[in-house]
Formats: sequence, structure tokens, C-alpha cells
Amino acid sequence: MIPWLTQDTPLPHPTQALLEPNGLLAASEDISPARLLEAYRQGIFPWYSSEQPVLWWSPDPRMVLRPDQFICSRSLRKTLNKVARDARWQIRVDSDFGAVMQACAQTRTQQEGTWITPDIITAYTGLHQLGHAHSVEVWCGKVLVGGLYGVNLGRMFFGESMFARIADASKIALAHLAFFLRAQGCPMIDCQQETQHLASLGARPISRSDFLQQLQRLIEEPQIAWPDQFDSTALISSTFS
Repeated sequence: MIPWLTQDTPLPHPTQALLEPNGLLAASEDISPARLLEAYRQGIFPWYSSEQPVLWWSPDPRMVLRPDQFICSRSLRKTLNKVARDARWQIRVDSDFGAVMQACAQTRTQQEGTWITPDIITAYTGLHQLGHAHSVEVWCGKVLVGGLYGVNLGRMFFGESMFARIADASKIALAHLAFFLRAQGCPMIDCQQETQHLASLGARPISRSDFLQQLQRLIEEPQIAWPDQFDSTALISSTFS
């Protein structure tokens, strides 16, 4: 059994999570920016579908991506070069956070159902307004073609979801994010759960205890200053020359 949380009940410690399903820790009726901040500071995240209560998770092991270990395939390298040379392409930050969340929700609905419910969108939008949730957006002209969003505390970034409307658009966003975070001294992106797609980009599982130990140190570091836009030319010249 897992505990049912009222609005004033603190989240349990991650080590109390179930072994099966792996990492399920608690359930609640509500989700709010304050609850999300409490959760991320302890290595806990929400994941549930629209017909379920809010479910809170802390799996063991934990999938993470080290920005300096991001794997750039030959085809992605060519795409990044093209983006850097073509003025129509821009990699913006936080210019339309809501549109990124909506696009991620639509993509998941088409594929497998979505955990990005209206309540999730409201809660993360509140985190964005507090300066803790960010979107990386791939624009071609006036069209948003891909992107991702996640949460930043100190020198820690928690990836939440990505979407692509054209080939490699989400990978373009992730490549720019990894380059930026590496430059900011952020050594780890939380990817939450293991997938083949994330593994192909360089993500690897680590134990929950290792993850939590690193997390507590990183969230106490100074907060990252986010620009309005990422420089594709700098990424290519510094990383792929």
C-alpha cells in the first residue's frame, strides 16, 4: 500500500517507494507548484494518466544524462550544422512555454495516452512563472517545430517531455540544452525512467542512492541564469569542430 497525501501531508522519503511497480511512492488528489518543488528537491516526480489520482514516483535505478556524454549521431550532426547556417532557425528559451507543454501533451495522446493533464499544465506553468520550469524551443521561421521542457533547481535539470513535428527537432533541442548545461556546470539531466531512445542519446541508469546524493549537492548550487536564445554556431564550433 502507498500513502494517500492530503494537502498538508509531506511526501514520504524516496526509499519508501515500492519495488513493484518500481518507484511508486504515494498518491494525492492535488498537484501544485509548491508540491512540485517539494517533490523535485527529494528526487520525486509525478506521473499518472487522466483517470488516475496524482501518482508520485522515485524509481531505482534512475536514468540520467551527463551533458558531456550526449551522443550526437552523424545525421544529427549534419542537421545541427544546417540549423547553425540557416538564419530561419532559432533555438529559443521560454518564448512560449505553454505551447511546448501543449505540444508535448498532444504528441503523447496520439502515441500512448498522456500524463500531461490540464492540472499538470497548470502546475508546471506556475513553476515556470516562479522561474523554475523552462522550455527549449526549436523554431523554423514562425513555426514551432520541436522542443522540450523541464525543471531547474540550482545546477540540476529535470527533463520532463519532448516533442517533434519534423525529424530530429526534439534532438536539436536536447543537444542545445546539453551544451548549455555543460557550460553552466550542470553535470546531470534527470531522465527519470529508462528507454531505448534516451539510451541512444547517451543516458545511463544510476542507483537511486547515488542520484539522491548528487541531487542534494546540486540543488544547493547557485541557480542557472537562462538566456532568451541558444547560439547554434557556438554549439557547432565548440563541440563538433
